[in-house]
Amino acid sequence: MRKKVIIIGGGVAGMEAAGQLSAQKLEVVLLEKQAMLGGNLLNWDRLFPTRRDSAEVLDYLTKGIGSDINVQLDAEITDVKKDGIEFRVTLKDGRTFNSDALLLANGFELFDARKKEEYGFGIYENVISSAELEEFFRKNKHPDLFAGIQSKRVGIVHCVGSRDEKVGNLYCSKLCCVTGVKQAIEIKELLPDAEIFSFYMDLRMFDRHFEEMYYEAQQKWGIHFIRGRLSEASENPDQTILIKVEDTLTGLPLKMTVDLLILLVGFVPRPETKEIADQLNLNIGDDGFLSPEDVHTAGNSTNIPGVFLCGTLKGPGSIENTIADARAAALQITSYLSE
Repeated sequence: MRKKVIIIGGGVAGMEAAGQLSAQKLEVVLLEKQAMLGGNLLNWDRLFPTRRDSAEVLDYLTKGIGSDINVQLDAEITDVKKDGIEFRVTLKDGRTFNSDALLLANGFELFDARKKEEYGFGIYENVISSAELEEFFRKNKHPDLFAGIQSKRVGIVHCVGSRDEKVGNLYCSKLCCVTGVKQAIEIKELLPDAEIFSFYMDLRMFDRHFEEMYYEAQQKWGIHFIRGRLSEASENPDQTILIKVEDTLTGLPLKMTVDLLILLVGFVPRPETKEIADQLNLNIGDDGFLSPEDVHTAGNSTNIPGVFLCGTLKGPGSIENTIADARAAALQITSYLSE
């Protein structure tokens, strides 16, 4: 009989791993709690640094999900147990699935910017998150996106929910900076006359071509980057947003009125990931993300034999890195089951 693998999470990591494991003639059950596969990728329009359409990557991943993969959508998990060398996953509707190995790939969610009340998200109409802006780009690819904005002055705030001791997240979400640069360029493409001010702690353009995109934003599009921290945002009578910023280079306070304020929200662990980790006694890091057996030499294995990890439930990461990690996890699972 073929060995069985259950994958929890049908986003980028889970879909890629499912395709790779199926190609190795393993029996795969892919559990996704949403009504369709794709995870966070479904919420993106164009991808950095090439700005290719996210639908192209989703199409690639979808082609790997053959008819031999048992895909279960709307699969809300209530219990995960290890019984001897086998695993049993129970869904809310009472169905159970058994397997010889378990891969956790249920990713991340975005920080709830309402926890930063001083920024006015959820209070003022013209304060939105980077995720909401991305949704606008996906659905309304024309200048009417900003029809209600008069002077078209836009502020972008980095590190919302990341590197923030007050909310308990000390880690860097890695991809907020390049997201902010990408979105600033896209706004300028729609509204060439807009003034865009990007307020950052440190610009961490860590991957290939990220730095080039940052230079393009400055030199070609005239986007202003200010090293500073937003302390407060309030609404003016005309619904524009008054922001107070500390310029951390000069040490001087700065006040500015913007028509739209965009908050770049970071990665946080999903609550259900901790629930599964507690049920299986898996190691959880101080940041709330799951910890592999060895961060250097066993990045996909865990302290529980037969349980594997891949993707952004281990911490922030790009789509490129997530796909590579899913392939590595599939290879480790194949090796584990062959033994």
